[in-house]
Amino acid sequence: MSEVVRAAESARDQRRAAAALRAAGLRPGDRLLVSAASSPALLAVVLGALRTGVVPVVLDPALPAAERAALAEDADPALDVGADPARLLAGSAQAELADVPLGRPMHYTSGTTGRRKGVWSGVLAEDDARALAAEEIELWGFDPGDRHLVLSPLHHSAPLRFAVHTLLAGGEVLLPGPFDAARAAAAIGTLRPTTTFCVPTHLQRLLAYGGRSGHEGPTEDGRSGHEGPSGGPSGRVDWSSFHRLVHAGAPCPEPLKRAVLAALPEGSVWEFYGSTEAQFTVCSPDDWRAHPGSVGRARPGRRLETDERGQLWCAVPRWARFEYWRAPEKTRAAWRGDLVTVGDLGRVDADGTVWLDGRREDLVISGGVNVYPAEVEAVLDAHPAVVESAVVGVPDEQWGQRVVAAYVGDADPAELAAWARERLSPAKRPKSLHPVGELPRTSTGKVRRLDLPETLGLLRG
Repeated sequence: MSEVVRAAESARDQRRAAAALRAAGLRPGDRLLVSAASSPALLAVVLGALRTGVVPVVLDPALPAAERAALAEDADPALDVGADPARLLAGSAQAELADVPLGRPMHYTSGTTGRRKGVWSGVLAEDDARALAAEEIELWGFDPGDRHLVLSPLHHSAPLRFAVHTLLAGGEVLLPGPFDAARAAAAIGTLRPTTTFCVPTHLQRLLAYGGRSGHEGPTEDGRSGHEGPSGGPSGRVDWSSFHRLVHAGAPCPEPLKRAVLAALPEGSVWEFYGSTEAQFTVCSPDDWRAHPGSVGRARPGRRLETDERGQLWCAVPRWARFEYWRAPEKTRAAWRGDLVTVGDLGRVDADGTVWLDGRREDLVISGGVNVYPAEVEAVLDAHPAVVESAVVGVPDEQWGQRVVAAYVGDADPAELAAWARERLSPAKRPKSLHPVGELPRTSTGKVRRLDLPETLGLLRG
């Protein structure tokens, strides 16, 4: 059953969370660590912290214990509430809140070396904080009449950002639970949401659910995708309540995009290109139809350009600046004055339309989740029967890309898969493992990851 988070009730809980944080001795700029499933309490604690200048560090609750411990040590929080943010709401005391968040949550994003990077914005000046909130609310048109459907876990930056700003605008947030096409379709039909954020995988599954009654593949938690919460048959999705559906997180195949545009109310399907670090473009339905395959134009107050390598750089306003937590060298590499890059390659047409020519070679996007091969390879290489490994993403109708691995060594694939399950979160686990005699390399010895799918015969038929 979906939970409904109402702005007024959440504001009360936010004040309780703020009071509990103050009683625990937290002050502006301190970090609060939380790694919990999506819930009204998580939203209240995140907003209660932000509206007093405390920065929540939001982690995936499915992280293996060792990985979570490493991130917790790096974040150096003043308080860690783990999977139980509701403990901060138990008291009756309430504290005053700022009108808007005084910063952004800190999320960890993977790095090319396999070591995650914390994206830190600190505590903002009041004018900058107001500008940050206003930009998001005005761009997506949130208002008190909105009912925002959450389809992605709230430990990801974009789903959390959309839910938070819906509540700040006075609207409601709907939490139907872990994504399941039947559950989501039922929530859409009965609760009549007006907005949602999603990744292409969600759209593919919901359209498949609405178009046929057969099996559509496993859900993210391994259940059959065609059964509802009570095992009922699939049915059509009634999209008519939406005035804004926004997707991002991975490239959306053109046939899927056209099907979504046809299924939803006119003018409701929008897209953006961004990252945990920064937001770059927005793409209206008309812009996409005029330039199919593009990711739109620069968001208001931003400018996009490319360098001599074809790498995209974006000029952002003052309130959108960030640094990588305790990684000054990585921060310096990401910035040139007010221009920032996350390393993606692309083009900017004369009219400002932005095209992505491909993510960085080392990045796999599976179901909207960034997976860096170096991180997965480090786990596989630690197995005593693996000499070396290489990880790559291959096209997948369900997930956009799926993670596959080739390895040199005597490890049994099933045993190596079990090894990976114990040490990697679900999105990072290779969906198939292929023993090989040697890995394809360049003349200088670098592994040719992009040649792996063909070498392994994964692009045939």
